[in-house]
Amino acid sequence: MALLGRIIVILFALFMAALAGGIAAAIALLGVEVHVIGPDPLEHAFFWGTAAFASGVTVLVGFLPILIAVVLAEAYSIRSLLIHAAAGAAILLLGYYSAGFSRSYEESIDHPPPPISREAEIAAAVGVVFGFTYWLIAGRNAGRWRGR
Repeated sequence: MALLGRIIVILFALFMAALAGGIAAAIALLGVEVHVIGPDPLEHAFFWGTAAFASGVTVLVGFLPILIAVVLAEAYSIRSLLIHAAAGAAILLLGYYSAGFSRSYEESIDHPPPPISREAEIAAAVGVVFGFTYWLIAGRNAGRWRGR
């Protein structure tokens, strides 16, 4: 019975972490335009639509690695905030680069391309938000359902 309750908590935590990651991605992607959102309902719908889309992309890109990380955290009772945040960043960076979202740069004499693109930074930041939110809801009690 404890395992069933833990699975429900994990699913809820993953849903909330995806939602928080989507909101973080929407704020990062819309960046400068966030403060100019006025009372227009269309602008609010665009922002929340972007957040919902980013949540879906977060879950799609990292579903299997996130599932493996959750199983490992539960099996070995990993409760560290830093490990959850670093795993979230690593998983989303892995998903970002493996899905082919990284863009190619044109050669320029004026300035070289940055070593880490802004999109990769956003992916890492969203991963940290995802990992922190998951830890806050379910990760800090990982493995306690088994007892002693």
